[in-house]
Amino acid sequence: MSRNNVMDLSAYMPMIKLSVSTESRVCFKDITARINQCVKNSGVESGVCCIFVPHTTAAVTVNERADPDVVRDIIIALNKLIPFEGDYRHYEGNSAAHVKSSVIGASEMLPVENGQLALGTWQAVFLCEFDGPRRRNVLLKLI
Repeated sequence: MSRNNVMDLSAYMPMIKLSVSTESRVCFKDITARINQCVKNSGVESGVCCIFVPHTTAAVTVNERADPDVVRDIIIALNKLIPFEGDYRHYEGNSAAHVKSSVIGASEMLPVENGQLALGTWQAVFLCEFDGPRRRNVLLKLI
């Protein structure tokens, strides 16, 4: 209960699951608008949005959306650092995807202000696919 004897229900917000389809082996999908719509629908005006990808060959990151060459450059750099073919032992043949996912990370914690993600002018939230095409889940928890 708050000081005004009104229960704060923000801690009881249900987890939100977004389904995202990817079209290629490696791609970055801008999911910012979908997340902002979820934030708006939740009624949370100020808080935090935890974004989590429950997959071992996908990730989530925040980076520039204004120039598509930025995403292209990130993918090229990751492919140079972590090539698809290598001295990997994982029997499924997707070890590079697992490594890339670990390097980028499975979650982001972003501030919410005025009912939307508090991102910089050029920033967007991207689902990073490293073993597609697939259907991926993105979990959101608003606090």
